[in-house]
Amino acid sequence: MVTRTNELKRLEAIYQSEVSNIVLMYGRLGSGKESLMDTFTTGKSYFYYRSRQCSDAKQLSYFDKQMRETYSYSKIGQSFEECFKNFRSKDGSKHIVIIDEAQFSIKKSNELFQSLVSLKNRKLYPGKVMVLIVSSSIVWAENTFPEIIGNQKSAVDETIKLENLSFLDVVRAFPDYTVAQSVSTYGIIGGVADYVDRWNGKKQIKANVCEHILSSTGFLYKEAEGYISTELRELSCYNTILGSIASGNEKLNDLFEDTGYSRAKISVYMKNLAAFDVVDKVVSFETGGWDNTKKGVYRIVDPYINFWFTFVYPHLSELTYRQPESFYNEFIAPYLDEYLQSYFVDVCREYLHLLNVVGQLPIKLVKIGTWIGKEGTIDVIGQSSNRENVVGICNWAEKQMSYSRYEELLESMKKARITANTIYLFSATKFDSKLVELSKENKSVVLVDMTEL
Repeated sequence: MVTRTNELKRLEAIYQSEVSNIVLMYGRLGSGKESLMDTFTTGKSYFYYRSRQCSDAKQLSYFDKQMRETYSYSKIGQSFEECFKNFRSKDGSKHIVIIDEAQFSIKKSNELFQSLVSLKNRKLYPGKVMVLIVSSSIVWAENTFPEIIGNQKSAVDETIKLENLSFLDVVRAFPDYTVAQSVSTYGIIGGVADYVDRWNGKKQIKANVCEHILSSTGFLYKEAEGYISTELRELSCYNTILGSIASGNEKLNDLFEDTGYSRAKISVYMKNLAAFDVVDKVVSFETGGWDNTKKGVYRIVDPYINFWFTFVYPHLSELTYRQPESFYNEFIAPYLDEYLQSYFVDVCREYLHLLNVVGQLPIKLVKIGTWIGKEGTIDVIGQSSNRENVVGICNWAEKQMSYSRYEELLESMKKARITANTIYLFSATKFDSKLVELSKENKSVVLVDMTEL
């Protein structure tokens, strides 16, 4: 099981502080927040309430009932504040209050948040408390919740977003996998904690895809559309747009021509999808070669949703009557390496970031990104505060990285109007002999074999 060590340490540090706190903690469905809370509360005094999708009156009724059962009192509370007046720590220690799936219970139409603030300020309970407001809705946490609390933003002491796991986390989760298998897994399911927990690291990639994605009983079979529908209505419209992007229509005008939707409508839908990290507008690394940069490119940034709409959604009819293995062999296997190229780039970028953190680069980077040209791409660019650069290109699918790829990189650098202190050439396979000789003669050209990642 994935352990969110950094987030756990942060929660522990907040708990150990000598003051009362309110903490907003949120992450997408499957982020592993439940197991994190379970680990954090072990051995501590706490009250946990899971919010329901219901009216304010029923929410208060459920909340009050749980309070009375937990703290053994009989008087029915007529408000959240009244309920909290019966609240107490069993051993006198700092008491934890968890409001889970808070998007259903903390609203402008009720006083729950104000009651939590009063609780923190010791107006309802004399002891120290740590209030955890928890949500699996990124849209609510980042947009709606700030509107609800208004000018009381300072009452929230800490915000913790449970980001998707990194590639390094995925590698650690599957110790029996080769680096190539870990990259493949990362490109298919991404870093969603629950997905990683349920993926079988003892089985091959194909076996996992067939069992968990292509089988109607697989836990990921309906996950892509299910996840989108948790935050958005009009699923058919979002499916249309995602299917179009996955098929290669990455610019607004291409989507307009392919879907028939107006540009304004597409822009609104894109904004909604971006609000909970499904799509993003790719912003090319800023260089002097702005005229040569491709602009307005959209990408599906959620790996599993991208995988589903690239390989499965276009062939749902075939999936119904074909065996998973047969479907995989025809519709996935021949194209998987090409698909994984962009995720290998993500992995290489993460590797460069880690080298930067531990001071193993020739310059200290302050930003890392990708330059997308009208002709040519620089997979990785890192820049220091005084605008010195390191650049890199990544090869996943070709049998070896050729010298011509290096020459293409130099040409792209001219178009981007940048120079580089060091050039990194990343390859999942071999390097041709000419590149090997170049790296021996020119120490600014560094070859990185995938097994080093």
